[in-house]
Amino acid sequence: MDARTTDFSAARTAMQRYVDQEIIPGVSWAVLRGRQVVDQQCVGFADREAKAALRPDHIFRAFSNTKIFVTCAIMLLVEEGRVGLDDSVEKFLPQLGNRKVLKQGATSLADVEPAKSPITIRQLLTHTSGLSYGIFDPGTVLFKGYNEARVLNPLTPLSDMIDKLADLPLSYHPGSGWEYSVATDVLGRIVEVVSGKSLDAFLKARIFDSLGMTDTGFYVPEAQQGRLVALYNGADVLDPMKPGLTRADNLPFPQAYRRPFPRLSGGGGLVSTLPDMLALVRALLPGSDGLLKPETLRQMMTNQLPAGQTIRFANLGPIPGKGFGLGGAVTFAPTPFDPPNSAGEFQWGGLAGTHWWICPQANTAGVLMAQRYMGFWNPFFFEFKRLAYQAVGGLPRIRSA
Repeated sequence: MDARTTDFSAARTAMQRYVDQEIIPGVSWAVLRGRQVVDQQCVGFADREAKAALRPDHIFRAFSNTKIFVTCAIMLLVEEGRVGLDDSVEKFLPQLGNRKVLKQGATSLADVEPAKSPITIRQLLTHTSGLSYGIFDPGTVLFKGYNEARVLNPLTPLSDMIDKLADLPLSYHPGSGWEYSVATDVLGRIVEVVSGKSLDAFLKARIFDSLGMTDTGFYVPEAQQGRLVALYNGADVLDPMKPGLTRADNLPFPQAYRRPFPRLSGGGGLVSTLPDMLALVRALLPGSDGLLKPETLRQMMTNQLPAGQTIRFANLGPIPGKGFGLGGAVTFAPTPFDPPNSAGEFQWGGLAGTHWWICPQANTAGVLMAQRYMGFWNPFFFEFKRLAYQAVGGLPRIRSA
């Protein structure tokens, strides 16, 4: 680390305030200027009840930070010519051919019309396929359909999820909208079909081992479970700043992340540590070629959505200034919540508060990890990132190859 790590005192003070206010139990982070770690700290608790201080080697539930790993797996197969970004999904998963789409204003799953085009790999990577999640939009026809079909059932393998999806309509015609979805789980199954390996075996052989990631996987071995950070619920899902945390280790289902389950969720199944996530982020910096080619990284960090379209969530509506690349959001116009110099930033996070970002223009990248359920894009993350960008300052960009 360089001597300017004291610049991060404001960030540390802010994060301690969130811990003291019982918004988050604890938070770990590492921030890069160029390729150098200029700050790495832990604040608060891994376990509030036991008063166990958070350490860099603690293991976190990555939830949707799993998606960037599966994106990298697919892009490795794209580089090898085994998968094409504009290949249709039925080339690999015939069950997902001949899609039906819910009609506008549909009142039942039977109220459908034929899809105008097949789903492509690119659409799965960008969440523009028409698939849904069955989590974020209660009361809708598709929410009911996904939950009755138990699309997210952890007790069945990914192949079963594909069979379930085969019987469900899309929420819109492929390529015509944006909806966060099980698309990355579908990509996980494509990795298995193309490679002939289970998703965990492929990720270990091609990503974890090559980057020296020793604590990333689909569950925490029993001998290491003392390092698994406790998970908490906030006091009010609609008010992220309401103080109060409740222990919630059994979310999203009993024994999650503590033992092997048949479902290897490419969308949310991994656990990881701060050093492991930092190893991945470093491998994705522009100009890196240890994992993926520089041109592949440029593609991933380029907004793939049509002009005028942004990402949107059912409970938040459209998110201004945010497009989507291959595997993460791309900021094309910073909002007042964002660091002012964050144009071109590539980033994503997990439901329990783990986040990563890479911004070539601002010459910075980082990882921020907490374990508060519904901690994705919580105010603590926005404040931390603004302070981190400020501390890094305007230095020369990360050099591309």
